[in-house]
This record gives sequence, structure tokens and C-alpha cells, in this order.
Amino acid sequence: MSRSARASAAAIPPEEPESASASGSSAERSLRLLALLANEGRALTLAELAAQLGLPKGTAHRICTQLLSTGFLARDVDERSFTVGPALRRLAFDTLNHGVVRGLRHEVLSALVREVGETCNLTTLDGAQVLYLDRVEAQWPLRLTLDVGSHVPLHCTASGKLFLALMPAKARDAFIDGLPLERMTPNSITSADALRAECEAIAKRGHSRDNEEFIAGLVAVAVPVRDAVGAVRAALAVHAPTARMSMDDALQRIDALKAAAQKMTGLL
Repeated sequence: MSRSARASAAAIPPEEPESASASGSSAERSLRLLALLANEGRALTLAELAAQLGLPKGTAHRICTQLLSTGFLARDVDERSFTVGPALRRLAFDTLNHGVVRGLRHEVLSALVREVGETCNLTTLDGAQVLYLDRVEAQWPLRLTLDVGSHVPLHCTASGKLFLALMPAKARDAFIDGLPLERMTPNSITSADALRAECEAIAKRGHSRDNEEFIAGLVAVAVPVRDAVGAVRAALAVHAPTARMSMDDALQRIDALKAAAQKMTGLL
């Protein structure tokens, strides 16, 4: 065993009796731990997980070790903290795209494209990137194709900036501090302070814009899709080449996007 592993093991106290509220199967405790992390939207330490779940630290440590080995948990930048892992994100993606509900969401998206006349997409947050859940192409010869399952950056896309803007301030700051802020076009935001200011403006107006920040000659606007309790679960966006749609034209489609996002609420 390495020195760091011995130190980690030594830091875990011996097993303590669990309270009645913390009883249940190992699977149930694992699911409660994953649900807590997903709901918090930030990495949590072992002590925080144990306290919030009413579990002894030894039990919480054992569960975390099992979930790390299967990819449902991952270590954060600070290795003392845990965050959701790739297996859990994949499960969420598959769940959102499951069967009849996915078909109903796709129909809402298709109707939106018929109304606004341009390509629309449904995305969600996947780690520190935007994940395409669904997409309907407008029938124009000039268009950008990104397949379902594709990832795009947070800092220079309409959906990505929207997800950042609507996070709790502490989580947003942590995300921004960890992003590379790569310059994709001359309009890309590459300063953390400028991105924070942009996020504050987005939070106030309720929608986000990509003014040729991801791809030169392409503009987009995005609105949030919230679940039944008001949590942001996805984003709905329209984009098109500037040769066909100016930013002013895109903004005129906001009401249609919001109406479609409202229809999506019951389909998440």
C-alpha cells in the first residue's frame, strides 16, 4: 500500500452503528449518495456526504470506493472531494433519451424548427461540456451538423453560457476557474472576469446568445428547460449562419423557444 493510501485509510474512522434513518440496503444507500451529489451540483467531501446522509464515515467511504471503481463517482480536482462520474452521466443521458418520452421531445423540437425555420437543438450539461441530446436540422443547403452525443464548450456557446449563468454563484465560479477558455473565434470570451460578467447579464435577461463565439459566421440563442420544480435540466437553442439569420433575427425567435421549452417541462 502506498503512503497516500495508508494515510487515506488511517483517516477513516472505524465503523459506527448506523441510525435507523440511515438503515437500508447498500444499493439504497448508494443511490441516495448519488442523488445527493447530483442535486447539490458540486463536489462534496467524504465528511459532507456522511453528515448529510446520516452515515458513519466508514460506511460512506466504502460506498464511495465501490462507486469510484464502477465509474459512477469521480475524484474532483481536490482529491478529497467526490463528484458524479462518467457512468452516472451516461445513465442520465440514456434516461433522458428513453423511448416514448424521447419521441415526444423530438416532436416538440421538430415543431419548433417548422415554426422558426432554422436548426434547433436540445442540450444538457455533461461535466464541463455541453452534450447534445437531440437535434432537428432545418432543410437548408448551408448548415452546421453536430450529431446527438456530440460535446461542445461551455464558454463560447449559447447553451453552455446559459448553464453557467443559471448555476449557483459558488459552483459557477468553480467551473469558470477550471475552464481553459480557448479562443475559438475573435469573438470568444477568454477572460474569466468577462465570462462572469456575461453570465450575470444572461441570468438577468433569461436567455443566452452566441454571437459568432464558437464558429465564425454562426449565431445562436438559447433558453432554459426546467423540470416540474424549476431546476434547469436542459437548454433549447436555435442557430443559423449569419448569411441567413442575424442576431436580431435570432432574438425574435425567443418567444417560440420559450413556448417549446415549457412544453418540454413535462417530458424530462
